[in-house]
Amino acid sequence: MHKPDAQQARRTELAKIHMGAKQIGLSDDSYRDMLWCIARVRSASDLDEYGRKKVIQHLAKCGATFKRPGRPTPAADKQGLVAKIRAQLAAANRPDAYADGMARKMFTVDRFEWCTEDQLRRIVAALNYDAKRRAKL
Repeated sequence: MHKPDAQQARRTELAKIHMGAKQIGLSDDSYRDMLWCIARVRSASDLDEYGRKKVIQHLAKCGATFKRPGRPTPAADKQGLVAKIRAQLAAANRPDAYADGMARKMFTVDRFEWCTEDQLRRIVAALNYDAKRRAKL
């Protein structure tokens, strides 16, 4: 049986393979032929770790990109507050998604970078409150 981290890595790599094949426009037959030529399998689910890496490298050479979309760039007047929020999140060992959740719950805004200056200040205050509360535990 696989460890949970290995399973997650496998799922991520398989998703990259399928996305890459779609990006470069491989038909089903071409996709299976490519898998056969590189790793001697007809299905990506049959690939071992080495085979998945080889297929991902091949797809990248063919022009597939695997970058995730980045975070939105805030307006110049909000960059200081956004940087402060990111620093608070890093200090609390929390992802950006934590502040996104706060923005959704507090202001019905999907990304904290899209908040107004006043809303960002309120998120800073909430993160300060959270840090103090966690320090007492």
